[in-house]
Amino acid sequence: MLNKVILMGRLVADPELKTTQNGIAVTSFRIAVDRNYTPQGQEKQADFIPCVAWRQTAEFISRYFSKGRMIALEGSLQSRN
Repeated sequence: MLNKVILMGRLVADPELKTTQNGIAVTSFRIAVDRNYTPQGQEKQADFIPCVAWRQTAEFISRYFSKGRMIALEGSLQSRN
């Protein structure tokens, strides 16, 4: 089976770095991904995707990215209720 997702969009807010009780870095953030197709006469639409990064990736994102910056991500898709 294959579960691979590649997204490119802009950060909706500044990422906030947190650590778990075990000292593992984690950051949660949302990105706005523009849709490729826009019906005629309508405004451009975007999907807002929640993302989570762990360990060194979380530290990198929180250090070098801020609200409005373009980011490209590769990862796996997980759904939550």
